[in-house]
Amino acid sequence: MLYLDSFTFPDSDTEFDFFLRQRRTCYDSYYPFQILSAHQLRRIDFAPVTILYGGNGSGKTTALNVIAEKLKLGRDSRFNQSNFFPDYLNYCDYELRTSLPKNSRVITSDDVFDYMLNIRSMNEGIDRKKESLFEDYLDAKYASFQMRSLEDYEQLKKVTKARRMTQSKYVRSELMDNIREYSNGESAFLYFSEKITKNGVFLLDEPENSLSPARQQELMKFLEDSVRFFGCQLVISTHSPFLLAMKGAKIYDLEENPAAVKKWTELENVRAYYSFFREHEEEFRNL
Repeated sequence: MLYLDSFTFPDSDTEFDFFLRQRRTCYDSYYPFQILSAHQLRRIDFAPVTILYGGNGSGKTTALNVIAEKLKLGRDSRFNQSNFFPDYLNYCDYELRTSLPKNSRVITSDDVFDYMLNIRSMNEGIDRKKESLFEDYLDAKYASFQMRSLEDYEQLKKVTKARRMTQSKYVRSELMDNIREYSNGESAFLYFSEKITKNGVFLLDEPENSLSPARQQELMKFLEDSVRFFGCQLVISTHSPFLLAMKGAKIYDLEENPAAVKKWTELENVRAYYSFFREHEEEFRNL
């Protein structure tokens, strides 16, 4: 499915005209100005799966954030905007093939990391509460208690409950079980599977972070199915060879100047992997 058709960024001439009109001189950076124009990335024409490829500093995450903010997509984690971000967005434009679904969103590695931290924090809180309940159980079970007024009724219920239950049953009755704490890879994959729903535009910033090679391939299959069967459009920033190999993906190489559309097998990162394994091919044959 194609919802987002194209997106345009300001070129270096437009940026230069903007700088000439500025009287502010105390800034060390005009970010996100001068990032994408340095790679002459002027326009992206989208496919159902569009990938922005490049290493650190190539601008792929910047492009993703600019698109997300211009489209006003939902996100879970805040990101650091510069003073010039709103100015830059004013020079950007986009075209839609059809209206943008409301469930569309941007998903960053910060979102996944915060999600994992929240699960751990909740489990730590539950564990602390368990220790307190163990003490409450012993105090109630062996307490010398006599009800003297209606104000003691709640304590009477606690004492009665403790005396007819084992410690483990008492604690379980008072406390929810720990939220299952998955491994980093499992948590990341779970987060993507929960947030990517039917019929939406989803921008993913380096989704391979925290994922093993096997999990990256599992995520690739999930993303392909989301596009093929559930009407999703994806824009992904990545340098993972597994995600770069997604069927039908249109890849913009931001390490080129100007940025160019390439096949995944032409990318420098992928060819480095290919050359490495070719050099060690005999070792794999002897397994």
